[in-house]
Amino acid sequence: MSVKPESASALFAGPFALGTLSAPDGPAFPALVTPDAQVLDLEAAFDDERLTVRSLLDRWETALPRLRTLAGGSGLERKPLADFRVHAPVEPRQVFQSGANYRQHVIDLHIAHRDPADDRSEEERRAEAAEIMDRRAAEDLPYVFIGLPSAITGPYDDVVLPARAGKPDWELELTAVIGRPAYRVSVEEALRCVAGYTIANDLTDRATVFRRDMPQIGTDWLRSKNAPGFTPLGPWIVPAESVADPDDLRLTLTLNGETMQDESTKDMIFNVARMVAYASQTARLLPGDLVLTGSPAGNGMHWGRLLRDGDVMEGSITGLGAQRTRCVAEVAR
Repeated sequence: MSVKPESASALFAGPFALGTLSAPDGPAFPALVTPDAQVLDLEAAFDDERLTVRSLLDRWETALPRLRTLAGGSGLERKPLADFRVHAPVEPRQVFQSGANYRQHVIDLHIAHRDPADDRSEEERRAEAAEIMDRRAAEDLPYVFIGLPSAITGPYDDVVLPARAGKPDWELELTAVIGRPAYRVSVEEALRCVAGYTIANDLTDRATVFRRDMPQIGTDWLRSKNAPGFTPLGPWIVPAESVADPDDLRLTLTLNGETMQDESTKDMIFNVARMVAYASQTARLLPGDLVLTGSPAGNGMHWGRLLRDGDVMEGSITGLGAQRTRCVAEVAR
């Protein structure tokens, strides 16, 4: 199922974005989308029937000038966005996810998991947590782990909640899309490796994050994060040149119209450049790869309200558009 964007205005920042679209019953194709909700088929524009958004990212340095020209030009047929289904904008080879990267979120977790023997005031405990966060930002490393591309779904598709998922939760995240190979790059070099930005909702089953049978091995991200459709992505990849400051964007997630997350990326402990640089120290990042940068305060565990059948999540990030996904319970077999 797909849901059409509700508004044709202010789709995203800048003169164009990239998407992957399809006509009813037609194959998916890479598209240049303009802010007035018009679509240009890039297969036709590049005269390449095998073109994908990822293959454009493979040649980003040469493709970007041509995309700028196409966005401002005329002569090629454009069609209304409303005629198409919107898919996840790219099929990545690798997905790098991160946790505990928003200061207020981690402080809230620190308070929520108070030792029963700790009789200090909340103010004292918050001050301690803030000091820990400041020290971590200065001295420690980001927490990055691996996700599966098979968990990705479109920005307006339904999300199936597996019957086994006891505590499904939302996590809206700014996502960097890699535009050139990056291996052991510095923080100063890192943003030059980013082609653009998109939105991810990195769903998590809190009930299966930790292994109860083998607590000594820690977290189990395969079971808790990688069910099919657990990573709604998009709708667009907005070029980095159209995002003035990725470290000052507003993330907002509503559940059934009620605001749950509302925070700035200013609250990140490790900013985008540090996240990309850190991931590249171990792995070779490839064009089209995703680097999710963590989720701010306001997850379901904070509110004591987890996802249920029929819930509708709407997530937006400044200049990157918005996604809307409906939760449906898995049909018993």
